[in-house]
Amino acid sequence: MNNKKEQHTKKIRIGISHGDFNGIGYETIIKVFQDSRMFDFCTPIVYGSSKVANFYKKTIPNISYSFRSINAINQAIDNKLNILNIYNEEAKIEMGKSTSFAGQLAFEALEAVTQDVGYGIDAIVTAPINKDNIQSEEFNFPGHTEYLASKFGKNQELMILASEKMKIAVVTGHIPLREVADSISKELILSKLKTFEASLKLDFGIDKARIAILGLNPHAGDNGLLGAEEKDIIIPAIDEAKEQGILAFGPFPSDGFFGSNDYHKFDGILAMYHDQGLIPFKALVFDEGVNFTAGLSIVRTSPDHGTAYSIVGKNLANPTSLRKAILMAVDIVKKRRLNDELSKHPLKISTADNGKDASIDDLPPIEELKQD
Repeated sequence: MNNKKEQHTKKIRIGISHGDFNGIGYETIIKVFQDSRMFDFCTPIVYGSSKVANFYKKTIPNISYSFRSINAINQAIDNKLNILNIYNEEAKIEMGKSTSFAGQLAFEALEAVTQDVGYGIDAIVTAPINKDNIQSEEFNFPGHTEYLASKFGKNQELMILASEKMKIAVVTGHIPLREVADSISKELILSKLKTFEASLKLDFGIDKARIAILGLNPHAGDNGLLGAEEKDIIIPAIDEAKEQGILAFGPFPSDGFFGSNDYHKFDGILAMYHDQGLIPFKALVFDEGVNFTAGLSIVRTSPDHGTAYSIVGKNLANPTSLRKAILMAVDIVKKRRLNDELSKHPLKISTADNGKDASIDDLPPIEELKQD
């Protein structure tokens, strides 16, 4: 069997970095794969510690399945939650606390999974990290997005928060608010718009996407009264995008845009800064959201929540966002593979590796996970 045929018949392998092991990462991972239907979509490999996984398994009632402990990617098997050990000693677990050791192992897990992409791993799903305790000489980045961009990007990375209801991208990511106005430019907005449109088409299957652009200032500047960025930067960027065939609209005042439900009219929304986009997204679709990094040569998703230290060990963590992050990663890998095949053979129409998007809702229902 040739390599191309193998790529289309084997299950997609998802590498999951365990994040901060004092957070809710392991609880959500264990809960996601308590539902055995997930193995129909992918083969999961968690980069972390089987000893830590077993510790958290004991904190969740009614978890009956077993993990497969492995030490190399070639030992992973289908239909099991594989735990690839990056650390074989006993780890000091301090649930709900930020520790330098948890940050160190979060980085080591991330490094290990990135090295296996293309060598057994098809996509990365990152469990939440603590952006403070992970900092070191090796990891000097504001978050996952910037770290992965340094390895797999070409200065085109774009943070997208995605759900069925909306897809929001941000022009500026993890930077202080005081730096936002000086950071945005016509060129930067155009670059992010192009990456956004390309991702909506390639990764989400939305051709000719309608993209709304939010203003920076209150009331989108009120014709210059409350700030000149809209007139001097954002509107010229929108006009040039339209000349290049991008269906860009705006700028819209963000409060009225979301308050009036105008977001339903667009396929994508481009916000100027982190909280402008993420606050409405998390307020409207928090448990359903997925963080996707567009513009990379690899596929990476993550849940849209953090470490949630306050609920660790209490069996309160909701696994929905992580589940959707894994299914979205599977979908995007399949879409990119199909696009590559059609690009090489444009006259050959194939649906063998496309089909419907991965959705656990398409399978027979089972009893919902109980969360006391």
